[in-house]
Amino acid sequence: MDFAMVGPAIVLGLGCIGSSIGCGIAGMASHAVMSRVEENHGKFIGMSAMPSSQSIYGFVLMILMQEPLKNGTLSPLSGIGIGVSVGMALLFSSVYQGMCAASAIQASAKQPAILGKAFTALGIVESFSIFAFVFALLLI
Repeated sequence: MDFAMVGPAIVLGLGCIGSSIGCGIAGMASHAVMSRVEENHGKFIGMSAMPSSQSIYGFVLMILMQEPLKNGTLSPLSGIGIGVSVGMALLFSSVYQGMCAASAIQASAKQPAILGKAFTALGIVESFSIFAFVFALLLI
């Protein structure tokens, strides 16, 4: 059995699972708020899409891991280690980013002026997935 592509599959799978959960959490909050307010719906939708970026990081990492695995410069076991650790970081980051987006959507419905400030917290949570992504690039 060839385990070479298990790591890339894991990082993509976990990143996509986290993104779907995070976007779902934020999307539910967005729908609830849109039913109560008459305007600025696009901002709520945009904020609820923020956790989707982690699936992009997982996809790019999956693509970048394939060649080193095929040519032997990255062992399958190392690929699995990278896939699991970075995939879990992407999963948790996107879930918590979805929770953060949900609370930001709720808060900005009450005080629209804080919407821009709420993106700061989303960016901080996003930075942890970027760190994991960059660390993985350094390892492969």
